[in-house]
Amino acid sequence: MQLSGLGIGACFLGDLHAFAKPIDQARALDRIDVSQKKALADVALNVAKSNGATYADVRIGRYLNQTIATQDKRVRGLSSTESYGVGIRVIAAGCWGFAATDQVDKDSIARATELAIAIAKGNARFAADPIQLAPQEALGEQTWNTPIIKNPFEVPVGEKTELLLTANQAALDAGADFATSNLFMINEQKYFASTDGSYIDQDIHRIWPTFTITAIDRATGKFQTRDSLSAPMGLGYEYLSPGKPYQIAGLPATLYKDRYDIVEDAREAARHAREKISAKSVDPGKYDLVLDPLHLGLTIHESVGHSTELDRVLGYEANYAGTSFLTLDKWESKDFNFGNELVNVVADRTQPGSLGAVGYDDEGVPAGKWDIIKDGILVNYQTIRDQAHILGLDASQGCCYADSWNSVQFQRMPNISLLPNKNSRKVTDLIKNVENGIYIIGRGSYSIDQQRYNFQFGGQLFYEIKNGEITGMMKDVAYQANTQEFWNAMADIADADDYRLFGTFFDGKGQPSQVSAVSHGSSTAHFKGINVINTGRTIG
Repeated sequence: MQLSGLGIGACFLGDLHAFAKPIDQARALDRIDVSQKKALADVALNVAKSNGATYADVRIGRYLNQTIATQDKRVRGLSSTESYGVGIRVIAAGCWGFAATDQVDKDSIARATELAIAIAKGNARFAADPIQLAPQEALGEQTWNTPIIKNPFEVPVGEKTELLLTANQAALDAGADFATSNLFMINEQKYFASTDGSYIDQDIHRIWPTFTITAIDRATGKFQTRDSLSAPMGLGYEYLSPGKPYQIAGLPATLYKDRYDIVEDAREAARHAREKISAKSVDPGKYDLVLDPLHLGLTIHESVGHSTELDRVLGYEANYAGTSFLTLDKWESKDFNFGNELVNVVADRTQPGSLGAVGYDDEGVPAGKWDIIKDGILVNYQTIRDQAHILGLDASQGCCYADSWNSVQFQRMPNISLLPNKNSRKVTDLIKNVENGIYIIGRGSYSIDQQRYNFQFGGQLFYEIKNGEITGMMKDVAYQANTQEFWNAMADIADADDYRLFGTFFDGKGQPSQVSAVSHGSSTAHFKGINVINTGRTIG
């Protein structure tokens, strides 16, 4: 048996991969009976209460991960793993304690619970104030499933591999020199129970098809790449069914909303990569930017999502990517404009198809939706149960998550999205109002400072806009701004017909490091007078 626990002075948590075991495809379809999980959870809750805990929760987690990697005409790798165990968190003597075990039986769970209580009582010697936990009503027995049509783990590996190889071949036939593609699939089978009286069983799916296509000019040795224009989604394998393309008038790029055609995107990517080699290199200066959702989502993630995490604001989270400039004195302040009146940002854990969609967070709090930025004003943050009192909230906002049964749950970002225009507004309308600008599609390299303020973002595809018309492809583009300057420069946004999701599958945070997946929705938006640099020119 392996037990792990977390205290202030020492950490005995094993890395998730140390507990991951290979599985076969058929095994992935097995399910654990809910009544069995409830009986095991009650062992932990009863031991916790009988040993002086004022609160306890238990998470029984089975995590399935499958990754397929290909290059050109061959398979580079295939990984199918399972991680299964129990994590117990308690409050005793006013402090948190946590322990976990990979032996899912009653005796092992009881011992892990006793260890968690011992850690909590040990932590109490160093604590200044007792934990204040926001109330949460008893929910009884609940279930929630990602509303998938086709379970990716039911699809034969050969079929999934063949799809990736077909996409590679489509790119090679269209002029690419190299093609690599990957398919990531995750299934979280999570059971949560607490002394509040909640027993919640959830089955969560996420999927991400992606590739990188490279074209080389053999005469000069120059090369360009184009990554996929997919968004990772909280959907099943049906996401990879060819769907109706979402075409922007005047652009050769094929974009997608609810379905993703990886073969057609790979074919188009080869043409784009080839075209980028001879594309015009940007002249540095001030430009209006028209930003597609598959690009703008990353800017939202870094400048809005991370900056409104309350633990960063309070300085509790600092070592992993810093704190936040959005300190509490800026909260609901009319003297501080995060952005202009066009900027309305919501947090939403209920959004269908999104990576952050769940029924309940890892504290058993029902998923919800709330304003973060309203008419350019910072009106709220992201909280969990032991943070809610800091903002005077009566309840948690449901932002607690752990990436494994042997990880401690803590505050993680929900879906953070920019609301579309309420009036009819098309992308072509935005472009018509740009005299000198650049249209940017897809995520690229980026950097942002430790307070989530000064930043730089690149992209995948860049198109010059002159006098309201797209005149051709550009390259070597990146833009620089600070968060407040950028969001106050927003001039327009398209309507809900253009609204699409961007997503990040492996968002890191915490010590020990954990990853989470989150989506960011928006429509295409127009920003005025943003500083653009040329990334292809050498200084000095």
